[in-house]
Amino acid sequence: MVLAKRPGATEGTLRSWLLEGLQTDRTQIEHGPHVKHPWWRVMCLTGVDYFSTLGYQPGIAALAAGLLSPVATLFLVALTLLGALPVYRRVAVESPRGQGSIAMLEHLAPQWWGKLLVLALLGFAATDFVITMTLSAADATAHIMENPFVPDFLQGRRVPVTLVLLAALGAVFLMGFSEAIGLATLLVFVYLGLNAVVVATAVAHVIETPHALIDWRRALGMTYSTPAAMIGLSLLVMPKLALGLSGFETGVAVMPVIKGDIPERIKGARRLLTTAALIMSVFLVCSSFVTTVLIPLHEFQPGGRANGRALAYLAHQYLGEWFGTVYDVSTIAILWFAGASAMAGLINLVPRYLPRYGMAPGWTGAVRPLVLVFSVIAFAITIIFDADVDAQGGAYATGVLVLILSAAIAVTLSARRQRQRAASAGFGVIALVLAYTLVANVIERPDGVKIASFFIVTMVGTSLISRITRSTELRSTSVRLDAVAEQFVNDACGEIHVIANEPDKRDQAEYNDKLRETWLNHRLRSAEPIMFAEVSVRDASEFESELRVRGEDRFGHQVLTLESSAVPNSLAALLLYLRDRTGEVPHIYFHWGEGKPVVAMLRYVLFGGGDVPPLTREVLRQAEPDPERRPHVHVG
Repeated sequence: MVLAKRPGATEGTLRSWLLEGLQTDRTQIEHGPHVKHPWWRVMCLTGVDYFSTLGYQPGIAALAAGLLSPVATLFLVALTLLGALPVYRRVAVESPRGQGSIAMLEHLAPQWWGKLLVLALLGFAATDFVITMTLSAADATAHIMENPFVPDFLQGRRVPVTLVLLAALGAVFLMGFSEAIGLATLLVFVYLGLNAVVVATAVAHVIETPHALIDWRRALGMTYSTPAAMIGLSLLVMPKLALGLSGFETGVAVMPVIKGDIPERIKGARRLLTTAALIMSVFLVCSSFVTTVLIPLHEFQPGGRANGRALAYLAHQYLGEWFGTVYDVSTIAILWFAGASAMAGLINLVPRYLPRYGMAPGWTGAVRPLVLVFSVIAFAITIIFDADVDAQGGAYATGVLVLILSAAIAVTLSARRQRQRAASAGFGVIALVLAYTLVANVIERPDGVKIASFFIVTMVGTSLISRITRSTELRSTSVRLDAVAEQFVNDACGEIHVIANEPDKRDQAEYNDKLRETWLNHRLRSAEPIMFAEVSVRDASEFESELRVRGEDRFGHQVLTLESSAVPNSLAALLLYLRDRTGEVPHIYFHWGEGKPVVAMLRYVLFGGGDVPPLTREVLRQAEPDPERRPHVHVG
């Protein structure tokens, strides 16, 4: 029997529109939207974030590494191709339903510790994805402000312009997910084509004017004494460049959108990750080289014409103002829409965890309410950071690196469990390199940890409040009886009387004493059919689960044994099932418990027990509003 869910909305209302496509079943959430897409189109959706970093990555690299920007970028590309890519190719194999490395780590920590670990990682994921939205929109605004054809009245209004871009992004997702993928595909093809033209033109200019390359090499030799010094300093600044790598986590998160069965989905995801990494690596190396060689260093500084827009600077200088404006429009469009991959990651990631933990309202299974919530958060961050690209870089890199490090740890432990020593050692080395990168970034820019801590504290706090307020929901997705329990129910005639028994010794004396006590306290007739119900709490940190009922004949007594995350909720679900199955309203009998009510409530929330009789009655009251059809609770 599958327990009925309350309808999510009434037709013809705003609520109906907001909750359209609400997914309440865990299977629906795992399989994702009904409409699937080829892997290369999904790559465009996740790639709008990854590829759009070309709009600001060369400028940030030059600002952080100076003349060493190309060398530091080479190390970043090595980290991408030899570190992040193999890690996430394995994550795709082990989490084909889009759970990602977070789900892999969840199983390593038991019960509540696992849930808290997931909440912490979700906090970093939220940091990464939300800052992706705000930073990209802020850089799109920077490109708007620097274009020579932009009206004067927009100058100095970067916060309002950024907010408008974020609102437009949210509006696209409110229209639908398929529309977002279609727009992403167009933007990526146009943007990569224009970047290829700009980079090829810049490389040709370097070849035609070799003095620029000679000047750069001479400046390197005068500034740094040895190649070892160049390498060491490049490694030190490389963590500041780890910006667009969030595309890997997003690429795994949206795997349910890829067309095909599970093997095809895995194959498509691995192609997606590899293709995006190779394309971006070529562009990063070439763009960092030409921008460092051809653009004076002072232009990368705040207020300079290449600050946050190095390739746009070259497009205007070597291809003219009109081509530069077309490039600006394309860059603005993809930077504006770069938040789409982050939004897609969030609306695919959040419903997989928080509702399952009871730590989010039921409406989080719908896309549109989540879009509105994350849009409001993005507005707030934009205002707090004054739409400053450089100020948000540290938080962005921190969120990205924590997610990639957690993925590296997850696949290392997975390889070790499967006794793949070479793979385990290789992934372990990658994890150490990523750990260094993360620590170096945090030391240099601690604001990322501060913002992530805010997200984590907020998420844990609101999640626990939601868990408490939803604790008296029915929480059983369905009830399944084994053959013996089925026989007990089929043999029952007339009213069914259930004695709630906390299993102790489970010997004959325990059942006989409990039955005699119930007869005396509640004046039951000995001829009436009676069953015992015993609940064992398996994992109190779980929220919803299928209720499996086993029947046992113990010393002539019919005993129904259940495993659940909460005793009152499972008993209520069992009673409602018996009512619907037999057509008779059942009775259940308890003894009053001893202890303080506050302590009992904490025991219920954390350990699934507590003061069972009144909680069972409250769960039944919420699940069945009609008193005539509500199972009867007796306490003696």
